[in-house]
Amino acid sequence: MRIDLHCHSTASDGTDTPAELVRNAGAAGLDVVALTDHDTTRGYAEAAAALPAGLTLVTGAELSCRLDGVGLHMLAYLFDPEEPELLRERELVRDDRVPRARAMVGNLQELGVPVTWEQVERIAAGGSVGRPHIATALVELGLVGSVSEAFTTDWLADGGRAYVEKHESDPFEMIRLVKAAGGVTVFAHPAASKRGRTVPESAIAELAAAGLDGIEVDHMDHEPATRARLRGLAGELGLLPTGSSDYHGSRKTCVLGEFTTDPEIYGEITRRATGAFPVPGAGGGAER
Repeated sequence: MRIDLHCHSTASDGTDTPAELVRNAGAAGLDVVALTDHDTTRGYAEAAAALPAGLTLVTGAELSCRLDGVGLHMLAYLFDPEEPELLRERELVRDDRVPRARAMVGNLQELGVPVTWEQVERIAAGGSVGRPHIATALVELGLVGSVSEAFTTDWLADGGRAYVEKHESDPFEMIRLVKAAGGVTVFAHPAASKRGRTVPESAIAELAAAGLDGIEVDHMDHEPATRARLRGLAGELGLLPTGSSDYHGSRKTCVLGEFTTDPEIYGEITRRATGAFPVPGAGGGAER
């Protein structure tokens, strides 16, 4: 089985619609794909309706958190999307995205960049607006060569010239909320230092003690030595090691299935979850 547990659609900052994402996942030879848009599950119904035969869909979200001033992302799988407490917290984060993005556009304009809010809205195309959409605007304007090049202190990285803070959840509280909603939590790309500061391994141990289920080990932003270290850490802390593409369509260079999760690890994730179930496409299937 080929299992990719971290993908984005136009419901947040990917360039594939949810329907296109699952069709492309099937064409890429995946057996299981997780839709993990930022702080939202609103692309899930479209993805499920377009699910091709042989492909299983896992509902999820990538949740924005902050610990001791460091931003981190928590992947949540198979939770009840209508559970009130978790829904309320996700909406707090999501509702802060537009004023924050507007403020970053204003900062860029003060720096002499001819970016407009209308340009960013066009790029977001109704998705949950975020820094990747603003980064794409900088690419369109010829100021950077790629989206990743915009995530520096010159532009949009944490503490950068145009950066604006947003509401982000406490990860310990988020673990509690996701578990209460029947879900499973995995720390996304915990050592992606190219993106900015990362939390120390001691903090990962504290999160594990609080109920964190896993860490994303195999990821494009982790060098081989980093992946080996994280795999060892997962073993020490009793965490599930996952692998994922973090696919964003054409917005990033990663491809579907570039990194995958071991079927036994996926099976353990589904066994732990009680809030939702994987959905098989016609002719597909996933054992529980």
